[in-house]
Amino acid sequence: MHHQLKKAWFGGALCSLLGWSAATVAQQKDPADPALQIYRASATKINDLVHTKLDVRFDYGKRYMYGKEWVTLHPHFYATDSLTLDAKGMNINAVAVVKNGRNTNLTYTYADSLQLHIKLDRTYKADEQYTIYIDYTSKPEEYKSEGSAAITDAKGLYFINPDGKVPNKPTEIWTQGESESSSVWFPTIDKSNQKSTSEISITVDKKYKTLSNGLLVKQVNNSNGTRTDTWKLDQPFAPYLFMMAIGDYAIVKDNWHGKEVSYYVEPAYEKYAKDIFGDTPEMLSFYSKILGVEYPWPKYSQVIARDYVSGAMENVTATLHGQFVQKTDRELLDDDRLGNSVIAHELFHHWFGDLVTCESWSNLTVNESFADYSEYLWFEHKFGKDAADEHAYDALQGYFRSAQYSGDKDLVRFHYHDKEDMFDAITYQKGGCILHMLRTVVGDSAFFKSLNLYLKTYAYKATEAQQLRLAVEEVTGRDMNWFFNQWYYGSGYPELDLNYAYDENTHQVSVFVKQVQKANKVWELPMAIDVYASGKKERHMITLSTRADTLTFTSSAKPDLVNVDAEKVTVMKKNDHRDLSTYVFQYFNAPNYLDRREALEICLKQQSNPDARKVVLAAVKDKFEGLREYAISGLKLDDDAVKTAIAPVLADLAKNDPFAKVRSAAIAQLGKLADAQYESLFESKLSDRSYTVEGQALAALSSTNLDKAFTLARSMEKDAKGELLSGIAQVYVKKGDEGSLPFFKKHFEEASAGQEKFEAAVQYIGILSTTSNTESVNQGFDQIKDMADQFHNPMVNNYLINILTPVLEKKQTAAKSATGEQQAAFNEQATHLQGILQSLKAPKTTTEQE
Repeated sequence: MHHQLKKAWFGGALCSLLGWSAATVAQQKDPADPALQIYRASATKINDLVHTKLDVRFDYGKRYMYGKEWVTLHPHFYATDSLTLDAKGMNINAVAVVKNGRNTNLTYTYADSLQLHIKLDRTYKADEQYTIYIDYTSKPEEYKSEGSAAITDAKGLYFINPDGKVPNKPTEIWTQGESESSSVWFPTIDKSNQKSTSEISITVDKKYKTLSNGLLVKQVNNSNGTRTDTWKLDQPFAPYLFMMAIGDYAIVKDNWHGKEVSYYVEPAYEKYAKDIFGDTPEMLSFYSKILGVEYPWPKYSQVIARDYVSGAMENVTATLHGQFVQKTDRELLDDDRLGNSVIAHELFHHWFGDLVTCESWSNLTVNESFADYSEYLWFEHKFGKDAADEHAYDALQGYFRSAQYSGDKDLVRFHYHDKEDMFDAITYQKGGCILHMLRTVVGDSAFFKSLNLYLKTYAYKATEAQQLRLAVEEVTGRDMNWFFNQWYYGSGYPELDLNYAYDENTHQVSVFVKQVQKANKVWELPMAIDVYASGKKERHMITLSTRADTLTFTSSAKPDLVNVDAEKVTVMKKNDHRDLSTYVFQYFNAPNYLDRREALEICLKQQSNPDARKVVLAAVKDKFEGLREYAISGLKLDDDAVKTAIAPVLADLAKNDPFAKVRSAAIAQLGKLADAQYESLFESKLSDRSYTVEGQALAALSSTNLDKAFTLARSMEKDAKGELLSGIAQVYVKKGDEGSLPFFKKHFEEASAGQEKFEAAVQYIGILSTTSNTESVNQGFDQIKDMADQFHNPMVNNYLINILTPVLEKKQTAAKSATGEQQAAFNEQATHLQGILQSLKAPKTTTEQE
């Protein structure tokens, strides 16, 4: 699974949210929480799934699914005369054992509406299969489920706009099984260490397309205007990976090695399907090659779902994506490869997660860290090492922020409040970074050979992290307990304090390293140190293993740079006591993206220094667009020397850089100058293909000619998407135009759940801040609060608090300067918003969490 709101969002303009499951602070500080005392073991296997056959049809009015199931099982080892199936919130109409094509009714109990306890007709041994027939009704809208920050709902089966009453929204049905919600729509043993083959027959109105696991083996047109599609997969997979999607889709087909590759999109996006998903065949080839295991399933389809409750889901052979992936060619210019990374992530799961599956949610990282790291591997292959390293840097910073906010935990953890808490930045981002470290420690050849052995040894089985360790040990011949105990079965990260000295008499370079993390844990850290001196670079491989290490190297001259952790792969923070000159040298001579970024970060803080400014000027023209954008965004144009040196370069970049985010960053900086000489440039970029560039150009134009910007903004509303909407909002807020409120209210209400909803909320808040009508303002704030409740994420609440607090202050200030009815209105708005802020700040109680 990929959680859509993934990237960093603190500071500056709105970027993607870091939407990881973040337990509340109160929970983290309460080790006495009974739930945290439970050892979360792998589920005990009494019976094993073998095959699941379903026949389903739908009642759109009631939001019901009528199902018939034939589930084949056998005892795992010990003989048994009973079977327990997970079946959540259903009506159970009949339960029978199937013998020679005939059903014999069985005794069952279903008191809690969560588990179906069946008394079998006799005692079965491990080598005896039996088939149970169940007639049931799934009622997902009536099932009371609790989601999480990662997966905002757990109904299993979703009816989207089933009565067609919502304009401009398609009617769809789709499922979401992870973590244990498949049992809302069919009875099963809903555990990740179970696997079953499947046959799913879906009856729908003829106008709809269907998608499910495996191959479409049969289609039958029925006399009542419906059609029954039967999908079959003969390879076993976990229950949480079962899926259905039904809707009015356009299907665009590709192929790979004779296997169908298909893309299910809304009809309006049919012509963009290959723009969105077109890299999939190349990804299939790339991953098959590096893993030495060819894509193991008979087809690969991807489908877009409206109002999806997470980001994307790797259902076997049929990945489901949230609507945020579905974009026009223009929108893709501003995608910053997010959609591409999600597509890669879900595909890689078809090896790690689908072929080999975590045996328990405690070991979820053996699914998710690999999918997270697959994004790095793909970026490295497709876009180059700089792009991959930038992606990894963002992931690591996301983990650091999450750890600071919600506490740190083991990568593999056997104690948690709820299984949904495992879907966090530790399991994903930290896990992916740890795999990158492991690759560096053992070397590329050994790393990929280890993955190959792991996949081949445990294909169609469930595993834990120790089995990954054993695979690495078998390939390398090395004991890897030190690595796994430290990174998988422990928490936290090292923090290093670095100092340097050079003795001209002995020609000795000394590096003084202290591990200063507060925890008592001392880390074993193998890493490379590069010493640059006399025009040469010499690499030293070292291992830190004590609280304080002194490393000594011979150098014929005082080094220009001693580059600790030269590969820049260690999950750590460091305080590096070095001169500016070493960073200047580092930018121009050390090879990696992270070397250049680290140097640039220091130089951006000292732009008034000519040497630092030299680096900044070079960085705005760096070979990698990500660093160009970072350098531009950090410019201090209030420094005349900086402005004189860089403003002409910015104008050129704004016009001609091939990457939209660089053009946008350059325009944003020029806009801060409020200089009329750039007005024609800003106007020219209002016809840029990128919505982000258009939005920034509009905002920049408002700094020199607000009336013109306002008039143009009105004319651009009809085709406003993404950051163009933000630009329009900035102009309207600056103009103080209350008449624009209905436009942004409508946009917020129609926005799809997730990232799009949140971005619409930020724009809506901007307009509400300038609106005087109390009824409209309070209604708008209530809508924002309702959205926050649906996100179910403390980090979202925290972000909203940060942007709503200045709005409160603005309303309070307005009240002080007003009189009479107007003063009363602003006071009422401030009081209402104050209550909402208090609600957002309040931690949920344990009862609410559960």
